Amino acid sequence: MLQYSFIQNAIIATLLISIICPSVGTFLVLKRYSTMGDALSHASFAGVAIGLIVNFNPILSAFIFTSICALLIELLRNYYKKYEEIILVIIMTLSVGVAITLISSGKTKGNVNSFLYGSILTVSKLDLLTMFILSLISLFLLYYLYNKLLYITFDEEGAKVIGINVKFINYIFSLLVGATISLSIRIMGILVISSIIAIPVATALQLRKGFKQTFFLSILFGFVDILSGLMLSFYIDCAPGGTIAIISVLILLITIILKKK
Repeated sequence: MLQYSFIQNAIIATLLISIICPSVGTFLVLKRYSTMGDALSHASFAGVAIGLIVNFNPILSAFIFTSICALLIELLRNYYKKYEEIILVIIMTLSVGVAITLISSGKTKGNVNSFLYGSILTVSKLDLLTMFILSLISLFLLYYLYNKLLYITFDEEGAKVIGINVKFINYIFSLLVGATISLSIRIMGILVISSIIAIPVATALQLRKGFKQTFFLSILFGFVDILSGLMLSFYIDCAPGGTIAIISVLILLITIILKKK
């Protein structure tokens, strides 16, 4: 199967996704904000719809719209400090409304299903280039902000006291989450993007290691989850998003069982 160019493209995309998704997901899960992935995946749906309507690169349009929604989430946190979960409902409602309105108009120029469920056939060279650039920028920002993000994740108030610009870092991190969601659309599909952000981290947490070990283990589990699901989807001829989600949960359950034994 490796002789097919679309499989080669999909494996390269898998490598990029398996690094960036669990990396961002580790901070999201530990901040107890993993449902942000669900909200922004709905935002990416609206971004894709906009891109298909105006004949623009769907990954870039998803990144732009998702980033706007990510910044809006951080902005609304100032108004709903005690009810942060309602912010995600607001963003999801807006995004789904925009997506359904545009798609039901019948003016979209492309196959929406490939973005909903994921597809190994549609990852083009241009998509790979876009994903590579976004991944490079995201990884650089993660590396540069790593210590500050780590401090904010465990003690946001303490970070403010020692002079870290928490609000600015949170805005940047929100953009990182938006970029991560956009990167995963082609392979994972919009419906199950949040699974590859959170499940590998949940699996790594079961091993009860330190933060750095958990961080790298989540990347390892993410790679195994995506690659296994991708290969399985090829042989049973189905969308990779579902198989990747199933594999990731199965590996989590196996880890829990083995840990007990």
